[in-house]
Amino acid sequence: MKTRAAVAFEKAKPLEIVELDLEGPKEGEVLVEIKATGICHTDDFTLSGRDPEGLFPAVLGHEGAGVVVDVGPGVKSVKKGDHVIPLYTPECRECPSCLSRKTNLCTAIRTTQGQGVMPDGTSRFSYKGKMVHHYMGTSTFSNYTVLPEIAVAKIREDAPFDKVCYIGCGVTTGIGAVINTAKVEPGSTAIVFGLGGIGLNVIQGLRLVGADMIIGVDINNEKKAWGERFGMTHFVNPNEIGEDLVPYLINMTKRGADQIGGADYTFDCTGNVDVMRAALESAHRGWGQSIIIGVAGAGEEIRTRPFQLVTGRVWKGTAFGGARGRTDVPKIVDWYMEGKIQIDPMITHTLPLERINEGFDLMHAGKSIRTVVIY
Repeated sequence: MKTRAAVAFEKAKPLEIVELDLEGPKEGEVLVEIKATGICHTDDFTLSGRDPEGLFPAVLGHEGAGVVVDVGPGVKSVKKGDHVIPLYTPECRECPSCLSRKTNLCTAIRTTQGQGVMPDGTSRFSYKGKMVHHYMGTSTFSNYTVLPEIAVAKIREDAPFDKVCYIGCGVTTGIGAVINTAKVEPGSTAIVFGLGGIGLNVIQGLRLVGADMIIGVDINNEKKAWGERFGMTHFVNPNEIGEDLVPYLINMTKRGADQIGGADYTFDCTGNVDVMRAALESAHRGWGQSIIIGVAGAGEEIRTRPFQLVTGRVWKGTAFGGARGRTDVPKIVDWYMEGKIQIDPMITHTLPLERINEGFDLMHAGKSIRTVVIY
């Protein structure tokens, strides 16, 4: 069949809207009509050429929602007509990682996913007879895409595609980092570095679990109002405080008889390795946890003095907010539909596929929280 797609033919070049050939689903695969897809910083990171796993040509996109239109042999968990969200972190429920219950990082199709192909080692996409790579196992920048059955989460049918597509990455990553990875307790103090789409979802996750002091850190003062909208209690612009950021934040978080200072939990949502260090060193001595969510460039390294860890701080990373996709994503969709979390305000722009490159421009200019492409 044919499908319209935005294809990354080369790194650091605009996406091209072309008609691709798409082979139907094979054993254990499903064909999904993507109704809406978000434009995420991770897509931009790969397009820039800084992603060590980046492959070209490829159909990018990993934050989508749509409808199952066909299934291959052996598929049992979804059927034609089901509404689904593609999962770049699948959940097979059978591999050692899934069975351990210690991680959400399913390994069932990790190798082929990183190679830009389906589990059988081939691509379903082609252009003028030449292979086009899949991306993160999802490729939601195509109107139709083929995914492994274990990489789709079935969701309720009354949820709007143009909003819940954001749960395919940004919402789940931010809220999940709070609930699943950090396991933040009510009354905690927290600092969130970077108030983009991920950071705002971390903030609303902190509000959801009852955190007390929620400090947002960003160099863009326009993010202050955004943070407050989702539950932030204090805002810090590092360029305007007149002193080093870490001691400033430690002083801010001194409270009661505890005059040591530092937050119970800190979250890096920037991908900047210097900010990651500041986040760790702003955590409370003895028990502070710092969660790395942002993705750094190829070859970059984090550093701190070992004494920071010896004295009880913990550095942790998280992928997809520690969520098990097929199990947890439908619950988060329910939270949205029940009004427990907000998504609508964060969808600042909607565009047709033909204008998808404008969405990247809006991201670069800091004018959007999330741009959604509607097919």
